[in-house]
Amino acid sequence: MTMDDATMKFGLLMETAQAHQKLAETHLEKLRAHTQDLDGVVRDEIRRTLVEELQMLTTESRRATEVLQRIRRGVTLRGALWGLLIAILCTGIPAAIVRLVLPSESEIAALRVRREELTSSVAALEKRGGRIEWRRCGGTQRLCVRVDRMAPTYGDKADYYVVAGY
Repeated sequence: MTMDDATMKFGLLMETAQAHQKLAETHLEKLRAHTQDLDGVVRDEIRRTLVEELQMLTTESRRATEVLQRIRRGVTLRGALWGLLIAILCTGIPAAIVRLVLPSESEIAALRVRREELTSSVAALEKRGGRIEWRRCGGTQRLCVRVDRMAPTYGDKADYYVVAGY
């Protein structure tokens, strides 16, 4: 009987071990199912977080794009204004200088009339001896002229000479 007792104890022990093994397998199955559920939950949570972060990134990117576009428009406007200002200065300053320095049409007409008068006066003076070369000569700085030595002399005493160039 000892053997039967031992066999019985061994059989009971085996039965208990089998029951524990089945219980452990059941718990492992539940744990595996729970792990799979947990895996799905974690993936969903990661997906949700990633989508939220990407949406925030998209929003910030749009804001940055809008700000950069505003800056570009402002720079373009400022560049256009500077270009316009420089163009105005580059045309306005010379125009003002021309207006102030150059004579007007009426002044030019008056100067042309004056030039014609002076030209006719110079021509008349040249005919009457305006091309005579005058100088101061000698220690007392007497007035003298260049004469044509090849021309004949005139006067009662032959003391008149022809002026050079006439």
